[in-house]
Amino acid sequence: ESLCGSSSNKHKPWIETEYQGIVMENDNTVLLNPPLFALDKDAPLHYAGEICGFRVHNGPSGSGSVQFEAVVLDRSTGEGLVRSKEPLDCESQREHSFTIQAYDCGEGPDGVNSKKSHKATVHVRVNDVNEFSPVFVERRYEASVPEGRLFDRIVRVEALDADCSPQYSQICFYDIITPNVPFAIDNDGNIKNTEPLDSKRERVYTFWVTAFDCGKNRAQADAQVVVTVKPSCKPGWIGWTKRVEYTPGSGSIPLFPSLHLETCEETVWNIQATVELQTGHIGKGCDRDSYSDRSVRRLCGAVRGEVDLLPPPSPAANWTSALPTLPSSDSSLVFSFNGSNHVAVVPDSVVSALTGDHFTLQLWMRRGGANIQPFCSTDDSFSHYSLSVHGCRLSLFYWPDVSAARPVKFLWKLEQVCDSEWHHLSLSVQFPSVTLYVDGVTFDPALIHDNGAIPNPAARQRMFIGACWGENLLINANRLQLNVRYVGGYHGLLSGVTVRPGSVEPHSVVECLYACREGLDFGDLETLGSGMKVHVNPSQSVLVLEGDDIESFNRAVQQVTYRNSLRFATPGVRPLKLTTSCFNEESCLSLKQLEGYLVVLQPDAPQISLSGVGPHLARPAPEFEGSRGVPLFPELRIVCSLKYILYNIQYENARYVLCVSALMSDAVAHTLDGCEVQPLGEELNPEREELLVDMDVVRERGLEIINTTAYIAITGAESISVYEDVLRSVRYRLAKGSARFERRFRLSCSEMNGRYTSNELTLEVNFLHSLDSLYHPSHLLASQQQFLHPSHHAGELSGHTLPNPHRNSVVPGAATVIIMVCVGFLVVMVILGVFRIRSIHRRGEGARGGAKEGSSQWDDSALTIIINPMESYESRMGISADTEAEGEEDEEGAESPDDTSDDQRIIIKKEGRDGNARRY
Repeated sequence: ESLCGSSSNKHKPWIETEYQGIVMENDNTVLLNPPLFALDKDAPLHYAGEICGFRVHNGPSGSGSVQFEAVVLDRSTGEGLVRSKEPLDCESQREHSFTIQAYDCGEGPDGVNSKKSHKATVHVRVNDVNEFSPVFVERRYEASVPEGRLFDRIVRVEALDADCSPQYSQICFYDIITPNVPFAIDNDGNIKNTEPLDSKRERVYTFWVTAFDCGKNRAQADAQVVVTVKPSCKPGWIGWTKRVEYTPGSGSIPLFPSLHLETCEETVWNIQATVELQTGHIGKGCDRDSYSDRSVRRLCGAVRGEVDLLPPPSPAANWTSALPTLPSSDSSLVFSFNGSNHVAVVPDSVVSALTGDHFTLQLWMRRGGANIQPFCSTDDSFSHYSLSVHGCRLSLFYWPDVSAARPVKFLWKLEQVCDSEWHHLSLSVQFPSVTLYVDGVTFDPALIHDNGAIPNPAARQRMFIGACWGENLLINANRLQLNVRYVGGYHGLLSGVTVRPGSVEPHSVVECLYACREGLDFGDLETLGSGMKVHVNPSQSVLVLEGDDIESFNRAVQQVTYRNSLRFATPGVRPLKLTTSCFNEESCLSLKQLEGYLVVLQPDAPQISLSGVGPHLARPAPEFEGSRGVPLFPELRIVCSLKYILYNIQYENARYVLCVSALMSDAVAHTLDGCEVQPLGEELNPEREELLVDMDVVRERGLEIINTTAYIAITGAESISVYEDVLRSVRYRLAKGSARFERRFRLSCSEMNGRYTSNELTLEVNFLHSLDSLYHPSHLLASQQQFLHPSHHAGELSGHTLPNPHRNSVVPGAATVIIMVCVGFLVVMVILGVFRIRSIHRRGEGARGGAKEGSSQWDDSALTIIINPMESYESRMGISADTEAEGEEDEEGAESPDDTSDDQRIIIKKEGRDGNARRY
């Protein structure tokens, strides 16, 4: 062939196009199907017909050639072997793919002109070896079940196997290896009880379980199962506290901090809990400011000018005298209407000031009947309006002009109208706009429409409370007769019915006036779980929780709080109710209603202290006879204080209560609402004496005053400093020539509508008269009787600061002689009396050997004789008043500085054994 110049290697090797291989895990020899043989048609030529090798190329995945290789076992037969370079791991990669190609030996030993076969695909699958054992997901499983029941599944255990094949990776069965336990386990790991469990016999069961894979390998470590048997479970609320206490000033407190709903593992959704706080017996529906309505209006900045249509019966307001009244806890006057003959007809003189189509009608109402018409009015401008209730609907008929006979009807549908509780209604009319406030909350009309042509109301100025006035013509005995009657009678209670013409109140003022200061609330809406809803009614007496998730529902219930913004909250009991229901009755728990009560404790009473005024006030009588009189309380000081203030402090999950004694600021913490000055004893004689008040100060501050002969009452909510200014301006004036020597007054103040009162400050006023005026014939007898009155204490003058009296420089001769004779005679009698007393005293002591005097003798140890020149009374008494009043000797009392003044008086003070002072 070489001679002919032709090649001997004419044909390519041939192999199969595809091979399937199997290799055992942790081995490297691949068993191929079909076996690997390469054929060459050049056989049996040496070199050209022999197979020298196989080449492995990357398969579709691109990684087979790296892990595998092919070797030639027999060059003449072309038999080959595929093997992995390293042992294979089924868990890392279960299948491999690559291509293989055979090549011959060419034309000589150096492989020149070698030929290659086509590429064949090889698929190798790694067979798994059961090298791993099952492993439990958790080492310990816990569950709790109620006693007395059989369960399909109490708890499920789970084990996993790391082998790659289903044969060895699947868990074929589980087994309880602890003997004699009333539990069984299935091949899926579900554990159930085989008999009803009894918590009294065994409270906790502890046992072990194991797992096997399908290669019968047992778990490396067994798992522990703990089953707790709970006593019989009854669905219901756990942690309910029947009594909840609230300390005034605490702000908001949680009502149910540890309450949760136990469902006993029953599936429950769409739960609804309703919390109801009953405050209808506290005041008018709830706790509000304790000041009077007029004072509250002033504190809230309300516009003045309201007219009271149901005032307390009096000669000036007699149209309410026929109406029965009921007591009220907030001291307001409540009128009762029976639906028939209890009607108040407001006089025309009052109605004439209420004309116009801009006004505000306000009233407290507690309904007690079916269809009622509490208010009806027609004014002289021929506008007409009537307010009525039908069922749970409140309607206002308004005629802008009664001649049109087509009223406009405003209708509201309200639960507050028909719940038989107190509610405040404020109707602001700025026709055609009408706004209704109920307990400070705005309500828009549900319907506004023209009611059509109806009989015109009477075009006369009339206003009725409790019914409306009806008129119709009747034919009686062939003549016309006008029949008048009341229609639409009101049955229920009314209080505080007022009308104020002009501009209406802003919403903020109405809310301040009549909003409840206590109610239910929710702690933090941001913590409300998903799917939870909270609803609170306008009066904050009902709170509703809705939710699906039981855990979120329990957290929400614990966030329900009670708040009271009043520092002096009304103490007492507020009943509480908790009602549970479901929207889906098929999966609803049957729970009974829980009842409890909230106790608002007695707040720390403020102490109102009146001081700065001495018990006595002595001035010359002419000062009281001046045109302005004498101030009674020029240095009055009012202080309000609390004994203790409670501070709640939260620190490191512990709660501390700190009690601090503190003096409260009057500008921030206290507001007085009334003070009264009352003369003690007989009333003032308007012809001879009177109490004067600076009316400019009173009017400037918006206070009200009642000035009678029996008392002066100043009312209205204002700060302490304002009341100090007003009371310091109170003066007492006497008519000239009044023969009076003393007058006593009592001052007291209060706050919170008289709920807290001050101490009673008593002031005794002494009128100092000069002797020349006393001995004037027209006054001599009266002054002597007054001077010798047994209840007058001369020693009480020792604490006064007295101005110098006015001396009279002109004295008639006869009067001077009489005065000198009387004074001389009196001095002689006093001296004789003193010596006589001391003589008797010494004889008595000698007879009894120093024993104490009998009760029938006169004890002169406290006898004091003062000869007092009036012109030097002020300077001398200001220095030695205290020492003279307590312990001067009788002889020292008889001595006095030489003074030749005509204006002298002698006072003998004797303190008897009964403790009463007598003066002569």
